[in-house]
Order: sequence, then C-alpha cells, then structure tokens
Amino acid sequence: MSRLGMPDLGVATLNDMRDHAGMIASLDRSVPLIADMDTGYGGELIGETDSANLLMRVSTGPLMVGRAVEQYINAGIAGFHIEDQVVNKRCGHLKGKELVSEAEWYARIRAAVHSRAKTGRDIVIVARTDALQSLGYEMALKRLKGALELGADAAFLEGVESKEQGRRICADLAPAPVMLNMVEGGVTPHFTSQEAKEHGFKFIVYPGLALAPVYQSVAAACKQLKETGDAGNTYQGTPGQGPRELFMTCGLKEAIEFDVAAGGELYKKGV
Repeated sequence: MSRLGMPDLGVATLNDMRDHAGMIASLDRSVPLIADMDTGYGGELIGETDSANLLMRVSTGPLMVGRAVEQYINAGIAGFHIEDQVVNKRCGHLKGKELVSEAEWYARIRAAVHSRAKTGRDIVIVARTDALQSLGYEMALKRLKGALELGADAAFLEGVESKEQGRRICADLAPAPVMLNMVEGGVTPHFTSQEAKEHGFKFIVYPGLALAPVYQSVAAACKQLKETGDAGNTYQGTPGQGPRELFMTCGLKEAIEFDVAAGGELYKKGV
C-alpha cells in the first residue's frame, strides 16, 4: 500500500520488496529488520486449474526463492518470512487463500536454507503457513513442524483465531520461537506485548502500525485543502514543525556532522 498504492494481492515484486526493505534496513544497521518475502517471487507453471477457461496455476520455483534470499541478504535484511500460498497470494487476513502442496512448500524452505548456506552469511528464516483457514490447525501445525525440521529458524501461524490457539501453537512447537502477526482489525484477537509473551510468542510484527495514523492524517490534510482551498498548518497539532524539523528526524544533524568530520565545507554556513 505505501509503495505501490495497491492492495496486498501479491502484486509487489522481488524488486519492490527488496528495495523498500533495503532502504529501511539502511537507516540504522544496528537495528535488525524483518521483512516479508511473500511466496518467494517468480513463477513456475505447474498445471491447469480450469481447462475450460485455460486458467493456469503457478508456483514459486526453488531457484527464485534462492535468488530472493541472496538479494535480501545483500540488502542488509536480518530476517524474512516466507509462506505457502500460491504465487497470486493475498493478505493473510483475507478469505479465499489458496495453498501450494506440502512438497512445493518444503521445496521453498529447502531452497531458502540452501541459499543461505551457499552465501556463507546469515539471515533468519521464518516459515509461515496460511493453512489454518482452509486445512485446519493440525495440518497447519504439520507444515510448520516440517519447515522447522528442514532448517527454518522460527514459525509463523498466520491468522491465529483465538488467544488459546496462540498459546497452543507456541506450546506445540516449543522450543522453536513462534512469531505473532498483530494485525489490528484482522482475524487475530488483540494481544499486548506482555500477553503475547505470556502465551509463549517470542517476537511480534505490527504490519499496519503506521499505515492507519498516516492514512488518517493525510486524508484530513487533503480534505481541508479541498474544502477550504488552504492547506493551513499541514503539520496539524505540531506548531513550528516545518521541513527543517522533519529533516532532523531523518538524520540532518548526523549528515552535517559526517560532512564536517570528513573535512567538507558544504554545510559550513548552516542549513
């Protein structure tokens, strides 16, 4: 949504995701970044799904997964989660998700583990399954156990439906770390970080944390401009918050200090 202005329906490519995550990772290398790798990208034809309409299903081939892992490592990303949906995937909190076979899913995990070993560098592999919605808990558990046995470092059950189910998956996969996807307004109930810890989760991602407040603020600013013809104080509620203050948040002070330390005079007279 923030990069392409489109819904999460598997439209983003490897280049889109790698470049965006790489930019975020570069902001502060001391802070590890976990990024979404969707299905591993690319497509491999595996057969017809509807011969009458000549619809074809594609799966992500191991070579593409391996390439994606190498590029995520090169981009400075510390960890990623990869899932078992078909290439034309959708947000895990939408209905109608389609899955690849267990064999294809395990091939993706093997490819990720092999690619990491081949580079001689490190990245955390989080195996995600979307099987809960269509195949049920036991099949989802089986897929996650299989992925961990193949070398994935952590597990991610998408669309946890209750807090008790969250506690159960953590217990059933112990001692492997389990990740919680805290999507407000999705199918997963609200967990505080303390509740998640008490239920056994080891780490949480908040994929929509900034999207809602940014959307609301931008919508309000655009509405004001459209209705009044005046942007007024675009930085509502923050008097004196102009471009310079925003640049400071993005590292202006550090950039000036770096230039001075290197003997530069570009900012000698200030900014």
